[in-house]
Amino acid sequence: MLLATSAAVLGLGLAAPAMAGGTLRIAMTASDVPTTTGMPNNGYEGMRFLGYPIFEGLVLWDLSSADTLADIRPGLAESWSQDPNDPTKWVFKLRHGVTFHDGSPFNADAAIWNLERYYNSDAPQFEPQGSAIVRARNPNVAGYRKIDDYTLEISTDRPLSYFPYLLVYMLYSSPTQFEKVGSDWAAFAKAPSGTGPFKITDFKPRISVSLAKNATYWDKDRVPKLDGMELYPMPEATTRLAALRSGQVDWIEVPPPDAIPSLKGAGYEIVTNSYPHNWPWVFNLAKEDSPFRDVKVRQAANYCIDRDGMVELLNGTAEPSYGFFKKGSGKFGSPANAYTFDPDKAKALLAEAGYGPDKPVKAKVMISTSGSGQMLPLPMNEFLQQTLAQCNIAIDFEVVEWGTMLVAFRNDPTGPQSLGVDAMNISLVSSDISQMARWFWSANMAPNGSNWGHFQNAEYDKLLGEIQVASGDADVSAKVKRLNEIVVDEAPWLWIVHDLNARAMSDKVTGFVSAQSWFQDFTPVDLK
Repeated sequence: MLLATSAAVLGLGLAAPAMAGGTLRIAMTASDVPTTTGMPNNGYEGMRFLGYPIFEGLVLWDLSSADTLADIRPGLAESWSQDPNDPTKWVFKLRHGVTFHDGSPFNADAAIWNLERYYNSDAPQFEPQGSAIVRARNPNVAGYRKIDDYTLEISTDRPLSYFPYLLVYMLYSSPTQFEKVGSDWAAFAKAPSGTGPFKITDFKPRISVSLAKNATYWDKDRVPKLDGMELYPMPEATTRLAALRSGQVDWIEVPPPDAIPSLKGAGYEIVTNSYPHNWPWVFNLAKEDSPFRDVKVRQAANYCIDRDGMVELLNGTAEPSYGFFKKGSGKFGSPANAYTFDPDKAKALLAEAGYGPDKPVKAKVMISTSGSGQMLPLPMNEFLQQTLAQCNIAIDFEVVEWGTMLVAFRNDPTGPQSLGVDAMNISLVSSDISQMARWFWSANMAPNGSNWGHFQNAEYDKLLGEIQVASGDADVSAKVKRLNEIVVDEAPWLWIVHDLNARAMSDKVTGFVSAQSWFQDFTPVDLK
């Protein structure tokens, strides 16, 4: 089915060569065009291509530099502050002069309308799919109210010092356009309207989506240089490679590692950079018969994977992972376990847990065929399977499409969506403390949040609680390091590699800055 889809893509609308200064054509790893209602599915690849270029949030990422980890900046809100008397309340001063693509104004009424869309299931504009995505990423919104036309208050169910970092994942669509198309999200998806630097002009499900420059974009320094973009879903790496080599696209995400030397030799540019990415196995600690409920088994698995061999397999497009944060980041700390490829130590730990040659660990892992940040999941997981077998850990795979995995990840790990697996190989973000809370805080256990594995640790929760109530200028760095130490030693994840964000592009592409982020800014990109 996927091969047929990509073949169809290659045969439709891709024959015309790129025009200098015209339309940039990109092959994504997604198997379908992400949803276009303003809260895209398909993970962060969906946000990268059908999120931020078209729709925006109160808070946005600063994607202007390749040299430092991307941080947040003002977006549709010019500023924000936490109420000193009630730290559950945040006041946002909205930006004046912003209009949606349909010409209607962005103001407090539009913001409230979108919050109702996500958090009020009785609202006429409630969007179930967008709501599920937003609530999983930001489950702590407790209320909101308009103070005046350009001032908004949002409250949380507890103090969250990092709350602005969660708001980058909530995007705003036009209420006027929704009403114009008949108050129907399916109709809105065909003619969407946001406030971003690009606007959607054509949408063909499973085939392509066309974007055009928003020449009247409110941020005059970021009006796109491109006339437009064409985005194509191509989940197979070899299909993306063929499309690039034949000139049918200008840019591909995640080129096949073994093709990188020949691409360089042919004059294509290979762009890589560090970014806050983890490619782990998330252990299912809620499944009563899972062997990974035993910390010794989790640690043994971490001592029995050949990270350097994996990096070699990927031709240097990844770096070894030893914890949530990267070594050298200043947030890694000093965990008791320094994971190396040490099968003897792994076997010793397994023996303490009651496993050995006569009683191997048996587990099933959900893996995807492709997906946002998933790199090359099939050969990578086969490599892990072979490596772990050396330590008497026998792994079977449950292979699913990316969308199926995302649905499972938002539901209870013992529910039918998880198909009885003991772990899930899903790429996840490690940008800041808000994401540590998202993946490991016991209050965020799925389906109420994104702690799919149901990890719980009393010291972790206590330290995180102290960080949540800290004032804005408090130094919490020592506590953040301790949080990383806890998750390294408790090993709720199999720490495998961090992606280096590889993409290949023709020499016609200029102006691209590879931000240290899952997301990228396409406004400075041009074609020569």
